[in-house]
Amino acid sequence: MKKQSLIKGTLILGAAGVLSRFLGLFFRWPLMMLIGDEGMGYYQMSYPLYMFYVAIASGLPVAISKLVAEKNALGDKYGSNEVLKKALLLMLTMGTVFSILLVIFSKDIIQLLKWDKKSYYSLIGIALGPLFISFLCSFRGYFQGHQNMTPTAISELIEQVGRVTFGVGLAYLLLPKGIEYSAGGAALGASIGAIFGSIYLMVKYVHYNRESTKEHKFKEIGCARLKDKASQGVLTRLVAIAIPISLGATVSTIMSLMDSFLVPQRLLSAGFTHAQAAVLYGQLTGKAFVLINIPLTLSIALCASLVPSIAESFILKRKLELIRKVEAAFKFSAVIAFPSFLGLFFMAEPILNLLFPGRSDGALILKYLAISIPFIVAAQMTTAILQGSGIYLLPVINLLLGCITKIIITNLLVPIPSINIYGAIIGTIVGYVLASVLNIILVKKKMNISINYYNTVIKPAYASVLMIIAVIFVFSKLYSYNLSIKVACIISITIGILVYTLFIIVFGVFKYSYIKDKLKSKAK
Repeated sequence: MKKQSLIKGTLILGAAGVLSRFLGLFFRWPLMMLIGDEGMGYYQMSYPLYMFYVAIASGLPVAISKLVAEKNALGDKYGSNEVLKKALLLMLTMGTVFSILLVIFSKDIIQLLKWDKKSYYSLIGIALGPLFISFLCSFRGYFQGHQNMTPTAISELIEQVGRVTFGVGLAYLLLPKGIEYSAGGAALGASIGAIFGSIYLMVKYVHYNRESTKEHKFKEIGCARLKDKASQGVLTRLVAIAIPISLGATVSTIMSLMDSFLVPQRLLSAGFTHAQAAVLYGQLTGKAFVLINIPLTLSIALCASLVPSIAESFILKRKLELIRKVEAAFKFSAVIAFPSFLGLFFMAEPILNLLFPGRSDGALILKYLAISIPFIVAAQMTTAILQGSGIYLLPVINLLLGCITKIIITNLLVPIPSINIYGAIIGTIVGYVLASVLNIILVKKKMNISINYYNTVIKPAYASVLMIIAVIFVFSKLYSYNLSIKVACIISITIGILVYTLFIIVFGVFKYSYIKDKLKSKAK
C-alpha cells in the first residue's frame, strides 16, 4: 500500500470531509424544511449521545493508526494486522454493549437529562449506530496507519450518502405521524450510513490483504516468531494509548452533551418557553455548529494524517523531519482557520439565506460562534502533535480545564435574558482559547521546538484579511445592482477563494513547487 505525504493525505481526507459536510447540508436543508427548528431541536438532543460513543471510540482509531505506523516503520507487516484484529475485538464489544444500553435505558436517559419526551424516537433511531461505528473506526485507523487516507475518504462519502438518502427518505415518510417520528427517522439514517461505510472498508481490507499476502511471503519459522512477538501486549498498548485520547474526545463531546440539557434548561430560567428554547438550541446546533464543522473537517483531516506521520518520525528519531512536520501543521492550521472564521463572521446572514431560504434565522449565533474556529483548530492540531509523539494525558487535562470553564460560563450567562443563547457561545470560545494556549505551551516545552509564528500564523492572517475585504466589496457591489443575494453570495465567495489562494502563494506561505512535490511524492 502506497504511503501519502502529510499534505496529500490531508487534502484527500479534507476534500472528502468537506464534500461529506456539504452532503450533510443536503441532509440538513430538506430536514429543516420538513421539521423546522423545533424538530431539529428534538433531533439534536439525542445526537450528542451518538457522538458521545464516537468520542469514546475515537481513541482507538488514533491508537490503531499510531501502532500500525510504528509497525510499518519497523517493517513488521504481520504486527499491523494483529493490531487491527485486537482492536476489532475490543471495539465490537464496546459498540454492542452501548447499543443495547441505549435501547434498554432510553426513557430513563430522557428523564435524567430532562429532555422533551418527543426526543425518544431520535434516541431509538441512533441506537444501532455505535455497533457499526466500531467497524468504521477500526478499519479507518488501520488504513490511516498505513498513511493512506483514500479508503477512509471514500468510506466517509459512502456513509454520508447513505445517511442523507435514508435519513431524509425516512423523515419524509414518517412526517404524517408527527415531527418527533420524522426526527427519529432522520436519526436512523446515521446508523444506516455507518452500515454501508463499514461494508466498503471490510471489502477493501480483504482485497488489500490478498495483495499483501502475495507480496510478502514469510518463511514458516520466521513468521511464527514474528507472530508471537506481534501478539504480545498489542491489546494493552492499544488501551493504554486509546484511553487518554478517548478521554480528550469525550471531554469535547461532553461539552455538546452538557449543552443539550444545560442550555435549554437555562433558557427556561431566562424566561423562554420550551418551544422557544428548542428553536434557539436548534439554531445553535442544527445550523451554526453544522457550518462551523465544515472548516473543522479539514482540521480533523490534518490531525488524522498528522498522528501516524509524527509517530513515524518520532519512533525513528528523525528530529529535523519532526520539526518540519510540526511547522507544516501549524501553517496548515492557520491557512484553514483564519479565512473560515472571517468568512462565516462577515457573511453569516448571506450564507444562511443561501442554505436555508425562508428559515435563515440565527445569523448572529453563527457570526459569533465563528470566532471559536481558530482556537478549536489550534486545540485539535496541537493535541494530534502531542499524541503522535507519545504525550497523551496532558492535552486531555488542558481540554478538561477548557470544558469546566465553558460549563461555568454557560451556566452563569445563559439565564441572563439579554445574553441567553450567546452565553453558550462565549463559554465555547473561552474554553477553547484556554485549551489551545495551554497546548501550544506544552508543544514548545515538551518537544523543545521553536515555532516561526510570522511564517506559520501572521502571513495566513494577512492573506485572510485581504480575502474578506475582496469578498465584502464584491458582495456589496453585486447586491447593490439588485442581483439575487444567493447569486451574489456564491460569486463573492468564489472570488474570495481565488484571492486567498493568490495571496497565499504571493506571501510564500506555501510555494507552488513545494505543494506539487508533496502531492506527487510518497510520505518521507
